Formats: sequence, structure tokens, C-alpha cells
Amino acid sequence: MQAGWSHVPHLKQTDIDDMAKSISPHLVDARMNGNPSLGAGAIYPVPEEDFVIDPFQIPPWFPRMYGMDVGWNKTAAIWLAHDRDTDIIYAYSEHYRGEAEPPIHSKGIQLRGKWIPGVIDTAARGRSQIDGKDLWKLYIAEGLILHKANKSIESGLLETLDRLSTGRLKIFRTLQHTLSEIRLYRRDEKGRVVKKNDHLMDAMRYGVMKVSVAVTRPAENSISSYLPGDPIAGY
Repeated sequence: MQAGWSHVPHLKQTDIDDMAKSISPHLVDARMNGNPSLGAGAIYPVPEEDFVIDPFQIPPWFPRMYGMDVGWNKTAAIWLAHDRDTDIIYAYSEHYRGEAEPPIHSKGIQLRGKWIPGVIDTAARGRSQIDGKDLWKLYIAEGLILHKANKSIESGLLETLDRLSTGRLKIFRTLQHTLSEIRLYRRDEKGRVVKKNDHLMDAMRYGVMKVSVAVTRPAENSISSYLPGDPIAGY
């Protein structure tokens, strides 16, 4: 027999609505009607016009941080600014490069502001594919301010989806690598996240889950430091 929320007489519609908000969209039909679901489909099924915005000058009082996913084939980072008054997170800059040593990535990251803390994939505590050294220690030695990421996948995906759906996560349209990944970010027929071209998606999830570590620009850094070619994001 198949049974779902719609077959349970004592459940009120308000209860069903509340429960539906707490799960991924691809699971709603299975929970509502008891229909088996293999889970294939987009992870963030939200129209781009709901979250993609034109770049703007970020106020200096918005705390900032970045999420980072490391690897030899590709290392990616995405910078987030948090408007605490409205609880809206703005993704305003990205770093996306492969086959480069930590000093190269670190330089690109620090151009956005050496004072900005990051949340990094804890796999960085493993060994580098190049010289066997601890990647975490290498990035710390380069001067990055790092925190350990919360790698809970499903809760991170739900939190990110909730923000996208409710307008509390916006992405600058200049983040072309991020937008390319989000369009292809999906689950396979067994409901598993497809681990391909998802470095910025992981980095964004890490950032959203630990946006509380974001800080405002110190007084001694009142003069803008920014990545050449991206002056708006640097303010």
C-alpha cells in the first residue's frame, strides 16, 4: 500500500504546508501522495530572475566572508556579504581556478581583502596531491583566516534552497561560473547529488551554513581593496 500526508485524516493543511517547507522539493510528491521518488532533478529549482541581480556597491557595514572548496583539479571560493537587518546574503565575487599551488590561490583570495575570513572544506586537512603537505596548514601559512566548514550536505542544501526561495540569497549576475554550476546542479535517478562541476556549489553551501563568522571591514582597511576588473564588489 502507498500512503502519504494527503491520506492521513488528522493532518491539517497548515501542518502539511509546514512539513513541506522542511524537505527538498523533489521529495514533496513522495511525502504527499506516497508515490515512490527516485529524486532526479534540479537541486535548486528556483527561477533565476528570483535571485540573480545586478551588482551594486556593497555597504561597508555588511559583514563579509567566503566559502572555499579546495582541490588540485579545481579550487573555488565565493564571497558573501550579509545584510543582517534583512537577513539577505549577497554572493558578490568568485575565485575559480585549477591546477595551481596554494600560494597562487591565496593571492587571488587576499586581493578581495586580507581581513575577510573564510570557511574551508575540512578535506583541506588532508595531504596535498603535490607535495604531501597539509593543505590547511599551507593556507594558514599564507595568511588566510580560516574556519572549518559544516559539511552536512542535506541540511546545507535545504538552508540554501530556503534562502533562494524566500529571496534571502542573491547572486550577482557577474558570477558566471557560479551561475553555470547552479544551472547543472542536480540529483541522479537515485536521489544522490551529482558530484561534477559543483565546486562553487559546495563553497556556497559552506558559506551559507556559517555566515555567522562574517566580519565587517576593520577601520585600518577603510580604503577599498578589490580584484582588478571588479571594482563594485570591492567597496
